[in-house]
Formats: sequence, structure tokens, C-alpha cells
Amino acid sequence: MRTGCGAHVVLAVRDTAAGEGAARRIGGDTEVRELDLASLESVRAFAAELAVDHPALDLLVNNAGVVLLGPRRTSADGFELQFATNVLGHFALTGLLLDNLAAAGEARVVNLSSLTHKAADLDFDDLMFERGYRAATAYGRSKLATTIFGVELDRRLRSAGLPIASVLAHPGLTRTNLTPRAWEHRGRLGQAIARLGLLATQPGERGALPQLYAATAPGVQSGQFFGPAGLAETRGRVTEARLTPKAADPATGRRLWAAAQELTGVDYL
Repeated sequence: MRTGCGAHVVLAVRDTAAGEGAARRIGGDTEVRELDLASLESVRAFAAELAVDHPALDLLVNNAGVVLLGPRRTSADGFELQFATNVLGHFALTGLLLDNLAAAGEARVVNLSSLTHKAADLDFDDLMFERGYRAATAYGRSKLATTIFGVELDRRLRSAGLPIASVLAHPGLTRTNLTPRAWEHRGRLGQAIARLGLLATQPGERGALPQLYAATAPGVQSGQFFGPAGLAETRGRVTEARLTPKAADPATGRRLWAAAQELTGVDYL
């Protein structure tokens, strides 16, 4: 796996203008391509072009996401928007690029979890949260599903004998440009409480370290999970994180995998 300086980086972004700005800040050998993970048509188009242009992929970081959107919204395919973006888009993209990852000989797939997965539960009878919708609960469910996907992907890659590692990471409590969006649909009191909560967070640069470690550190093994070491995994240096029993349950993993295959039409492993 190529790491550090010298890597060719593809930024897959919904907003290409913002992506170009990020690419300029990153510098190096960086290109920007349009991808809307909430649209399976966009995922398929992106994957088809990338697969041709880059036959071997060393690393896929599934870290895009939407959070706390207020009233329930749906994707282009009719799925609850947070589940569509945070789970199904990444599931489909990984499957469509699996041959390119295998061609690299020593590739990694990193899925971005969240502390919110620890308190979440999946309702397989209502994965699209059509009953009693709550945005924060939907986000937690999507991150639990993302975590289950990463664990189940590890099991299946091992079983298939493919040279790809599935690794998980979470950022702890981190300030990003998503943070203000979490306040948009709260009243004044809710916004004030949210701002006070920022005192417990760490800057985005620190929050990115677990996924960077998962993506590039030597010796990382498939199935490992990384997050901050301090204050209940909310901040600090990178260490191995703890999965909940729900995230690690093989039966739940198989059930989610089958549901994701049916919903996306992408069947692999």
C-alpha cells in the first residue's frame, strides 16, 4: 500500500466547487470527482469511471455522511436520507470497486463509525424509519449500520481470501462543518446547550487522526477499530476502540448485508 507523500488522491464530492477548494488546500497529486452517495445512479456512474481510470485502488475511505437533518427526508431512490448516504451509498460503492481494491494486492477499506452507534438499535422492520421519525435517532441507527457493515465486510473478505482489510474508525467528539447543521432545527435553548457541548469537543484535525491511522499506519489488521483514547473515547491520542455487542453480532451482520444487497441491487461477497 502506498502511504504518505506520493499518493494519488481522489476526492469524491457532492459539491465539486467545494471539492476543488479542498484539493487546493491539500495540494499534491489530488483530483476531484463528483459523487452523490444518496443516489445509486451517481454511485454507479462514479464507480464505473473510476474503475477504468484507476484499475488498482490501494485505499477506499468511506467517510462521507449527513447528520441531523430535522424533518424526515428521502434520497433520489426513496430511502431515508441519512441511511441512504451513510450506509447504502458506501455499501454499493465498496462492492462496485471491490475488484479494483483486490487488484492492488494489499488494500484497505475504512468505514467511519461514531460514538452514537453505541446507544443505537436497528429496526429491520422499519430500516427507512417511516414510523415515529427522529433525526438524531436516525443518525445513530445509520452509524450503527455503518459499523456493522465494516465488521461484516471484514468477515466476508477473510472468508473469500481477498487481500483487502476492512478497518473502522470514529472521531470521538469533534468540531466539523457539520456541527452547525445539528443546531438548525433546535430552539434557542437547544442551540445554547449544543454550543456548550462544544467545550468537550476536539478540533477536526484531531478527529481525523483515527481514520488516518486506520488508513495508513503500518501493521493495521483487518477488523480493527480505532478512536480517541481519552475521556470515554471522546478525545485524545489514537487507540483501539470498543465495539458494542450489537455491532459485532454475526447474525445481525448477515441480516444487514442481505438487506443492503436487496436495497441497492449490488451483490458481492
